[in-house]
Amino acid sequence: MNFMDRISLTGLRGYGYHGVLPAERQQGQEFVVDAVVWLDTSEAGATDDLSRTVDYGELAGRLAGIMSGEPVALIETLAQRLAAECLADARVLHAEVTVHKPDAPVGVPVRDVSVTIRRGRT
Repeated sequence: MNFMDRISLTGLRGYGYHGVLPAERQQGQEFVVDAVVWLDTSEAGATDDLSRTVDYGELAGRLAGIMSGEPVALIETLAQRLAAECLADARVLHAEVTVHKPDAPVGVPVRDVSVTIRRGRT
């Protein structure tokens, strides 16, 4: 049986200026990202060689850069950009990204608003 391994980043925090409302673009707010990438880590496990797997520290840095980078209106767009960055590494076969917007201005009390997308190689 062929199983895929996964590497998860949970609770990656960053400040960004994403949103539809002008105040969101001017003031910004915190975003939280969870990302999971599926890949085969057997070579890394057998050789104890970081170059044979995804360096989650580097991945976290690249995702944080996108979170704090060019503003977008929708968190769906932000999630798409983050998933594309996960898939930029050819070893990653699938990626799941959740973007949390805990301070989303929805007009009623809410603990969190999030969007989760899954993308993979075709």
